[in-house]
Amino acid sequence: MKLRAHLLPRIRSHLQGQNLQSDLKTPSSCGSDPSSSEAQTELNFVLFKDNRIYSHKLARIYYTTYDMRRSEDVINPRTSHCDIMLLAPMESDVATSGSFHPFLYARVLGIFHTNVIYNGPGMISYEAMRLDFLWVRWFDMSHTSNLSLDRLVFSPMASEDAFGFVDPGLVLRGCHLLPAFSVGKHHLDGIGLSRNARDAQEWKAYFVNR
Repeated sequence: MKLRAHLLPRIRSHLQGQNLQSDLKTPSSCGSDPSSSEAQTELNFVLFKDNRIYSHKLARIYYTTYDMRRSEDVINPRTSHCDIMLLAPMESDVATSGSFHPFLYARVLGIFHTNVIYNGPGMISYEAMRLDFLWVRWFDMSHTSNLSLDRLVFSPMASEDAFGFVDPGLVLRGCHLLPAFSVGKHHLDGIGLSRNARDAQEWKAYFVNR
């Protein structure tokens, strides 16, 4: 259901871009409570063709460098080139308090695409649309300062928002994170909690290299 909740707004945006009728009635948002009966009904409109998702080894992120040249980062979840940065959503209360940080950071655990059929309100046809997505584990900002490198820690694995899905089109670029060697690793025995999260060798904190 969490994947469907990620894909539904993207499907609506796609449909609104294709439909030229200004009075098209699109379904309302799923709301803040994904367990509500209304939200569950809306998510059930998202169908995966052949009940399949497809895995990829690499993702290429194109971006503009500081000297206005085009460049790319290759994201590979099986190597150290697996960390990405995105723009953080602007929240007025946080921004005015002075604690707002402009970026979000995540580690890519998987690169996928799926062919989705939508049969809810506002549908145009039963033709499947391809949607790419990244499965990520989120970092939390532990410390930020203009005089030192920003410090990140992984969200607790048991928390509801520790993992999520990201539209590759929203990724700014890959980022280089430096382990905080002084604080050590989470698992000294090299045995992690999750093979999918690949946390066996993770460090307790990381610094964002500028």
